[in-house]
Amino acid sequence: MELDWERLNAIFKPRQDILDGIKRCAETPGKVALFNEIASHVHAKLSDNGEPEAKRRKVQAGGSTNGVTNGSSAAGNPADDPILLQVKEISVSVPQRKKFELCFTQNYLYARAPGTAVPIQGMTYAWTDIEFAFYLPVPEKAQVQHNYILFPRGSTIPPKSGPATIEPLVFTVPATAPKEGTVAGSEAGSAAAVSDTYKALFHWALSRRLRAAGSDVTIVASDPNKFHSMVRQPHRPNEKAVHVSGFRGSKDGYLFFLENGILWGFKKPLIFIPLKRIAAVSYTNILQITFNIVVEVFPEEGGEVDGADGNEEYEFGMVDQQDYGGIDDYVKRNGLQDRSMAEQRKGKLQLAENKAKKGANGEAEAEGDGMTELERAALGEDLDDDDEDEEDYNPGSDDGSDGSGESSEEDDDDDDDAGEDDEEGEGAGDEEEEDGEGEEAKDLSIR
Repeated sequence: MELDWERLNAIFKPRQDILDGIKRCAETPGKVALFNEIASHVHAKLSDNGEPEAKRRKVQAGGSTNGVTNGSSAAGNPADDPILLQVKEISVSVPQRKKFELCFTQNYLYARAPGTAVPIQGMTYAWTDIEFAFYLPVPEKAQVQHNYILFPRGSTIPPKSGPATIEPLVFTVPATAPKEGTVAGSEAGSAAAVSDTYKALFHWALSRRLRAAGSDVTIVASDPNKFHSMVRQPHRPNEKAVHVSGFRGSKDGYLFFLENGILWGFKKPLIFIPLKRIAAVSYTNILQITFNIVVEVFPEEGGEVDGADGNEEYEFGMVDQQDYGGIDDYVKRNGLQDRSMAEQRKGKLQLAENKAKKGANGEAEAEGDGMTELERAALGEDLDDDDEDEEDYNPGSDDGSDGSGESSEEDDDDDDDAGEDDEEGEGAGDEEEEDGEGEEAKDLSIR
């Protein structure tokens, strides 16, 4: 019997000392058979990783891993690259929620289970494929923690239907220094000089590898001086929150308004909308305490606006009213278009206004016009102006006249003049009648 070197090398290639030990100890056929059985069992477990058989066959047939697909700029097997830096006991939340070891090689960043040598399927990323990197605080934690978020190309805006083919990598680090023995690899000595905190270690390691791969990606962090929430954090009241709580559908999460775009996290699916892909921002469903934000996104990067119907919309709901001012400042500062009063919404306002003019005693409101709270508020301003005009109107004196006081006096004068004319007319008529009677008497005397 011979040792199954193909499987042994696949499992222990980075550990040549283990391979040499197996070779020395494989003195009898029984030991060779035992080592082969162990290699077969471990290899099957590593290939499985707890994934369903159908999904495993699909990945194997496609020959792809997350961030490393056919046609990727990186080539070769990630496990074949020498490990430059290895950091143990890192809490990963996306794509899988578990503690893994993160391995840095010349071409790849990948996660693997503790004590194994094979990268986890779906958690391997080529440095040349990483498009955005972030370092953001974890909200609503009593102890300060931060998330690193790495977006490979094609993962920033997930498809609206169906599962995402590529997912970002999200892992959490505390504000403390790495424990002794958790950092290994050929660059562990250089890393020791920057291992005062996890932040210093990972900023150094990620930036070093990205630059070595020819990438210009930098790690973007939140800045409370550029954006912060007005809602007080009960767990850390003296610290300004750089996130805004909200909902996307039924899932709660957090919005981060960053210097290069808007990020929604940290539950799957994560969304990052770069500034250059934002067509417009709208505020809808304005309620007494909350409102919604609708971000209109170009269908393709660098695309032109074809009108609102040509773009996709992503709505984030139940945002606290206290954060409206900061969000509106962010929109204006970055030159984003506020389409809350876009032409299509103006049309609804005009229709509603016409209904309100035709209606009486609030009939238009009772009919229901289908407007948002923001549109009703804008319409309410116009109606308030009309009410003010009506309040300024003076209905006249209390004597029951139809016009103002001056008009009533003029009418009275006209009535007096008319009366005098009537009296003169009656007097003239009486004189004519007396003259007529005298003439008749004279005629009778002559006869």
